[in-house]
Amino acid sequence: MPLDQLQKTIHNPVIPYTGTILSGLLPGELVVIQGSVPDDSDRFQVDFQCGSSTKPRADVAFHFNPRFKKSGSIICNTLEKERWGWEEITYEMPFQKGKPFKTVFMVLKDKFQVSVNEKHLLLYNHRVNLERIDTLGIYGKVQIQTIAFVSNNGVVPDGSQLVVPYIARLNSALRPGQTVVIKGEVNKNPNSFAVNLKSSDSKDIALHLNPRMKTKVFVRNSYLCDSWGEEEKDVTNFPFSPGMYFELLIFCDVHQYKVAINGVHILDYKHRFKQLEKISVLEVTGDIQLLDVRSL
Repeated sequence: MPLDQLQKTIHNPVIPYTGTILSGLLPGELVVIQGSVPDDSDRFQVDFQCGSSTKPRADVAFHFNPRFKKSGSIICNTLEKERWGWEEITYEMPFQKGKPFKTVFMVLKDKFQVSVNEKHLLLYNHRVNLERIDTLGIYGKVQIQTIAFVSNNGVVPDGSQLVVPYIARLNSALRPGQTVVIKGEVNKNPNSFAVNLKSSDSKDIALHLNPRMKTKVFVRNSYLCDSWGEEEKDVTNFPFSPGMYFELLIFCDVHQYKVAINGVHILDYKHRFKQLEKISVLEVTGDIQLLDVRSL
């Protein structure tokens, strides 16, 4: 995720905090909250609100509420006309008492996508029009260092899809310093997908990226001289989840590829196919909606 432009950063706000979101929220923007959870915290919440009224209470488009009792859970909900809707409960708990955190709320056309400490956590479909959100509220036992509103310059695809399987030539043959950007959305019930950088004059696949959602294994390999090489699978965190939006960046370095997902570096892959000038074909297959492809 290219963090092009900081719209506004708030430092060390007093909690409870209620602040206006200047110019509202647009698809492609990020709200990045960094802080820490006190040792005695039982819960806190981040509310994307429609106004700041307390009586009657303003609608809450997205209520994000980590609770630390027992093994912990995160409650997500929407408040309309002072009535809560149905709770969406996540039992994965990335927040720890006494520890710092970085939470990124990515605003998309149809949902919020939330990651904590650079790991995808959950999706929350909009129940209220995004245009109504104009206030951010943070409440409960939490310490906040910074709230950053980050513009992505509106660079989120409009939702029109490219046909998968997709195969096309790059703008130019691959060279050190070049980046291939693939934007898409994982299907709701995915098995796997693949991204291949291929030679233009043979069957060789210089780079084969193959995330497998059922087993949470991220396979990398090359297909050279009519045979697959040795698979590489090690990755700290498997970066994909069903339904999530992603921006996959493949940066071609002199000796290796560097791969990042939503701005987080995931892996390196040393060149096995050394004739970079012959690599000019991109292929995408599998269980994704492909939204945008470009070579920079």
